[in-house]
Amino acid sequence: MGFFTKDIKTMDDLLIHGLQDIYYAEQQILKALPKMIDKATNRDLVTGLKNHLEETNKQVERREKAFAKLGKEPSGTKCPAIDGIIKEADETAGEIEDKAVLDAAIVANAQAVEHYEMCRYGTLIAWAEELGHDEIVRFLTTNLNEEKAANTKLNTVALRKGVNAKASDAA
Repeated sequence: MGFFTKDIKTMDDLLIHGLQDIYYAEQQILKALPKMIDKATNRDLVTGLKNHLEETNKQVERREKAFAKLGKEPSGTKCPAIDGIIKEADETAGEIEDKAVLDAAIVANAQAVEHYEMCRYGTLIAWAEELGHDEIVRFLTTNLNEEKAANTKLNTVALRKGVNAKASDAA
């Protein structure tokens, strides 16, 4: 089922499909984050990724509440976009031997994931607002704010905690 499938006839259908998309994406992210944590060597990066793993579990719970508010069972629909982002991250990580450079790549790959999530959550919030689903808006806004904060923390690790500087010094 593609994003603009024949099964989508109403704005409500579109919202549900979008929730299924991000639900699937978060499930894939929950599988990918432990691998990133295992490969990361920068202490601040590891801590940030571990914290975001905990947040992601809470985000899934909020999304499940959103499904319940719509009278739907939580379910995902395959999302080629997140699958591609995660595949690229895995391939890149497998090609980098220098641990400092690998940390910089992990930050970049994690930010690609965050930006995808921010995009999806922003759209879903707009649709839920339009449809008058105020409680769903609150759930999704909390998730969006956490994604933005995670992205900001990744920027800090890269720029102020020295990941990029250490990677640039790598031989």
